Amino acid sequence: MAHSHRASPDNDLVVGRTVRTCLLAALAAVAVATVMGAVLLWPDGGKLDAIRNDTPFAAPGVTTVTAQVARVAPACPTSKQAAGSAAGCGLIEVKVLDSTGKGDRATVRVAAEVTASGLRAGDNVQLLRTPAQHGQPVSYTFDTIDRKTSLFWLGVCFVLVVVAVARLRGLMALVGLVVSGLTIYYFLLPALLAGEPAIPVTAVTASAIMFVVLYTTHGPSLRTSTALAGTLVGIVLTAGISTLSIGYTNLTGVADETGGMVATFAGGLDFQGLLAAGVILAGLGVLNDVTITQASSVWELRAASPDMSRRHLFVRAMHIGQDHIASTIYTIAFAYAGASLAVLMLLTIYNRPLLQLISGEPLAEEVARTVVTSIGLILAVPITTAIATFVTPAAVHSDRLPRAPLEESI
Repeated sequence: MAHSHRASPDNDLVVGRTVRTCLLAALAAVAVATVMGAVLLWPDGGKLDAIRNDTPFAAPGVTTVTAQVARVAPACPTSKQAAGSAAGCGLIEVKVLDSTGKGDRATVRVAAEVTASGLRAGDNVQLLRTPAQHGQPVSYTFDTIDRKTSLFWLGVCFVLVVVAVARLRGLMALVGLVVSGLTIYYFLLPALLAGEPAIPVTAVTASAIMFVVLYTTHGPSLRTSTALAGTLVGIVLTAGISTLSIGYTNLTGVADETGGMVATFAGGLDFQGLLAAGVILAGLGVLNDVTITQASSVWELRAASPDMSRRHLFVRAMHIGQDHIASTIYTIAFAYAGASLAVLMLLTIYNRPLLQLISGEPLAEEVARTVVTSIGLILAVPITTAIATFVTPAAVHSDRLPRAPLEESI
């Protein structure tokens, strides 16, 4: 990948050949290591197929079909006395649309929250179809609401807004997002399920994603390369800190029902390693945001003040980084709190002392994620700033600078 020796099209910062070569050589070495890691850690398809074959989604013969809702009955009352007198409540009438059982009509029961979500006639739902057996007729049970169409249009709106506001850069960011999703789906998840070590797998995944996302979104330049170097260092730091923190706090990595199901279906997994891997992945976007901001800050400050010493350049850029750190920590904390809102509400219902709640596995995991991710991005700020300060040209003495023309007095 070609790199410009200039910081960006809007300034004339010429970077020395030695510095440029050292930075790009280091990144090239990391890129080679990432490719080699992906090859060595590529998931064993046989192991993955064995897990999937031993863990069917439903009983033999049971299939998933799409059906259209014809009528929705009111949700059943919550009180037992009222529920007994509300005949026919909590039911929906459907017509099967798939080839298996196409045209069948059935009445299935749904939970009260499904009815309350706004389900109405004309919507599609997914049903589990149990074939006729042992003298029993074909039966249908509710699985979930079919949201493919609504999610598609929501995605279209997202793409249109991004492209309309950010234009080409936004479009390239979407390309990077797609590549990231494919990398996680086709490499990270299968490798983890196949029993590959979680930290190396996640580090390789994060490195590959950052190479693609940064150069795709921000273009191949030394400014981008500087941000990438800071991001890679931040990934390594986050991996190390998360591993130490999880061991020190004795977190198991199995905090909810989903973790328990994975442990049942795919035995032998290192769930503490998986928790550390989740911390690394969760902080990747914020880490990238911080590093690209710091690299750009240093570049713009140098372009605006060519005679500023590297020491003062670092200090000025860190002032920007400190403000960014403060706001980003809130972002991380609120994001985790929002994602775990139901867990927090349940723990509040138990009415236990706050310190006991924090010590429990579900809340302790969120606290650890917030703290570790925050430490990683905080350390990435001075590291990225230092790299960018070193890469940008040294100060130019004032008597060598071109003099600006004097403005005429009015």
